[in-house]
Amino acid sequence: MPDRQETLDAVVVGGGFAGLAVSGALKAAGLSHLVFEKSRPCQTWLTQRWDSFRMNTPNLLTVMPGEAYRGPDPQGAMTRDEFVASVLAHAGRLALPVESGTAVSTVEPDDRGGFAVRTRQGVVRARNVVATTGNLNVPKRPALAARLPATVTQIDGSDYRSAGGLRPGAVLVVGCGNSGGQIAEDLALAGRQVFLATGRNGRVPRRYRGRDIILWLMENGRYDQPRTVRSGRPLLGATHTLSLGSLSALGITLLGRLADVTPAGTLILADDLAASAAFADQVSAAIRREIDDYIARQGLDAEPATVDPAEAMPARLPTPPIRELDLAARGITTVIWSVGFAGDYRWLRVPGATDAAGQPAQTRCLSVPGIYFAGLDSLEALKSGTIMVAAGESRRIADHIAERLTLTA
Repeated sequence: MPDRQETLDAVVVGGGFAGLAVSGALKAAGLSHLVFEKSRPCQTWLTQRWDSFRMNTPNLLTVMPGEAYRGPDPQGAMTRDEFVASVLAHAGRLALPVESGTAVSTVEPDDRGGFAVRTRQGVVRARNVVATTGNLNVPKRPALAARLPATVTQIDGSDYRSAGGLRPGAVLVVGCGNSGGQIAEDLALAGRQVFLATGRNGRVPRRYRGRDIILWLMENGRYDQPRTVRSGRPLLGATHTLSLGSLSALGITLLGRLADVTPAGTLILADDLAASAAFADQVSAAIRREIDDYIARQGLDAEPATVDPAEAMPARLPTPPIRELDLAARGITTVIWSVGFAGDYRWLRVPGATDAAGQPAQTRCLSVPGIYFAGLDSLEALKSGTIMVAAGESRRIADHIAERLTLTA
């Protein structure tokens, strides 16, 4: 791809579901564009999910814009590979202009009022750039991770594939949101001894009153509401309810929040496990009450509430609480960090497009003139960062670009 003299209406950087959704909307609007993917479409989904991973959204909602789920299990959960196959099939049906193996090294303002998109293959000029590389692909680790003993293997949750791929020995999982809880369960089911360092995470039942919980929360409007605080991700099982009670019933040893590491390599744990377990229970109970109230207000004919076994299991808290953890003494050979992600936008060299931390500066996908973001996990709505927002975000961006091109013509 030598340097091109023509200027495209847009370049989309990133070939995941968000980038392909935007491409579909741009194509429908008749806008010239290319999608640059550094490896292959949906690469992050293929390489940063464990083998038994399933989507947290029900099949009915796990669809690309304009698509509909027509399979036999609308409230089931797709595997990683099924999801990727569905996204790639969508891109194939629309013949989207994806250039795989094209890594974008820089995007900078050019002298034509647009942007120079530089790749190893050449430079493309575009009037607009849509960044869809996401902000959940660079795993975070706390600074104290550097002080863990060198004898312990440390990996991120995005690098975990299966229990069989780890060294023999016990495993410490740090973080109790979706990924941390599901990985801990996967390890325990494989027969590994597991320690789980928790935090102030709520939890959500998988099903309630005959429906998948996300269907209820979409219908009653909760998932459209903004997040009021940047708190830990709630614990949600992909196919069944997860709770600290159900995890501890598998033999997983529950711990408080990882607070520090001594010079000798001993882990210091906060005395907050009981409070975290109570908070998770309170969140789940509040969500169930919210759905009950919604059903009553709407006069819906819903199934009666039944007791979910995972809800009824009290968390088995170590007595006395474990405040210090000697990794060697406990036989822990691997630590899996599952404490969050960020995005890598060092390639986006457009003043004002990113904040002081290098993360997207945007509101409802719109940044500085000509720069857009899609697929971000943000405070704007509880459903942000999921495929459930792909249709709305892609239409908003395509409409805004079309209007902008008209005004600047």
